Amino acid sequence: MSGLFITLEGPEGAGKSTNRDYLAARLREQGVDVVMTREPGGTPLAERIRELLLAPSEERMAVDTELLLMFAARAQHLAEVIRPALARGAVVLCDRFTDATYAYQGGGRGLPVERIAILEAFVQGELRPDLTLVFDLPVEVGLARAAARGRLDRFEQEGQAFFEAVRQAYLQRAGQQPQRYRLLDAAQPLNAVQQAINALVPGILERCRG
Repeated sequence: MSGLFITLEGPEGAGKSTNRDYLAARLREQGVDVVMTREPGGTPLAERIRELLLAPSEERMAVDTELLLMFAARAQHLAEVIRPALARGAVVLCDRFTDATYAYQGGGRGLPVERIAILEAFVQGELRPDLTLVFDLPVEVGLARAAARGRLDRFEQEGQAFFEAVRQAYLQRAGQQPQRYRLLDAAQPLNAVQQAINALVPGILERCRG
């Protein structure tokens, strides 16, 4: 078995966590060593940074602060969880990774992608996901789903224009690298989305066993 790094991306309410759990179960049925994790977070220290990033606050967080905190949490996550798991041959399923930074801080906040790319190279070196599943859905549908979950975090409180920019950034990145990205229609009923995931499982198994 060789390690495989799979990320699940998408805006609020896209069902990434639910579908990460589903994909993990399908792979484990085939005897695959699966590590499930998330960003920002994944380690105790990175989860504390997550709390800073998501908690609403009276003090406005500078955009550069937000970007640097994202990569600070990512550096810890890579060192403590992702790289060790890949080294032992596990399949890592991560709910969001650097594509989210390009989408949220690049698309949503308007930061230059070149600035993000510098930090990506610094923190990750050559490491990039082997496969990225992008769960796409209309912004209004995602926000309604997020609102139904209860109290909104700092990002979820942003307006529709922010999330339209996030969605377009995801779609643009998926279009630029079709060999890495798989676009899934997350507006469908859950069972339809999971059927689409089922169709990807044989290829994932082939890659991690090949």
